[in-house]
Parts: sequence; structure tokens; C-alpha cells
Amino acid sequence: MNQVFRQLTPEDNHAYLELMLAAYAPIRELGIQFDAATADLARVTRHLTEHDVYALLVDGKMVSSVTLRYPWSPLPGPFNLPHIGWFGVHPDYSGHGWGKKIQDWVEQEILIKQLKAPAVSLGTATRHPWLKEMYQKRGFEPMHEKDLGKGHITLFMKKVLDPVAHEKWLSRQNTR
Repeated sequence: MNQVFRQLTPEDNHAYLELMLAAYAPIRELGIQFDAATADLARVTRHLTEHDVYALLVDGKMVSSVTLRYPWSPLPGPFNLPHIGWFGVHPDYSGHGWGKKIQDWVEQEILIKQLKAPAVSLGTATRHPWLKEMYQKRGFEPMHEKDLGKGHITLFMKKVLDPVAHEKWLSRQNTR
């Protein structure tokens, strides 16, 4: 089994759209309005242009992906930190840990080694039946809730990646 982690480009838009629509099908069934759940080719292409998107390919098939949004990007997260956006695993490949693998790889190789990020954030719907608990098991802590006007309440969560750097980052946040 050949596993490849790589950053996606706009040329990956068709495969990425297929992954997002498949991964977010259960979200659509729950009636939660995540942007990735109703993406089309134009939106996916714009997403790949505006953000860093990383994928895990297994035997050439895109099985999972994670988007990183940055404080300087068109859609920053709430904490002035890198923010995980669209995160998904193709349902045909669920139960194999591919979501955890791509998330762990992005945290280690991109957020910690390349960006030296003190922490990372993400948002999820409070009414989703299992995402909050999954993210908590992966080290994310609930921070606050906000109504973003999408028909659900968003729970923002944060994971500390480097405790010393995080403390320094916190002290700078309080002085602004």
C-alpha cells in the first residue's frame, strides 16, 4: 500500500471536489451548513487557490485531506493562529485512521516543523453528534461558541502544539 502526503494545487480540483462531497455527505444529511458540504468546482478551485490544502493519497486515491487557513488569508480563524478548515475522509476509506494520519502529518510536518505554530484552531457545529468528542480526543479544547449565520452554532476549539511558544503567544495577545 503506497501512501503519499502532498499539498494540493488547483489542478487537483476534480479529485478534491469528489472527496469533499463524499466526505461531507453525512453532514448534508444532518442539515449542517458546512461550506465544504455543498461545494462546487468553482468554489473548490478558489479554495485550493486561497488556502493550503494537504491530502493523503493511498495507492493514488485521495482518501483524506486537511485545509489550513492562516491569519493573513481571506478567511482567517478566530485566534490569530493557523486554522483547520475543510477536513474530510472519503467514506469508502473510513475506519482505517486516514483522517488521523493526515491531521497528524499536517501538525508535525507543516504546523510544527515548518510554521513553528504555537497552536492550531478549528470550528465545528455544536449540534454535530460526534465531531466535538473526536476533536477533544485529538487534543483540541473548546474555547467559545459563535453564531456565524450559517444555521448552526459554531464551537471554536484550539490545540496547543508547543506549550512554551503558546505561552509566549498568549502574552503577546494580551498586550495588543
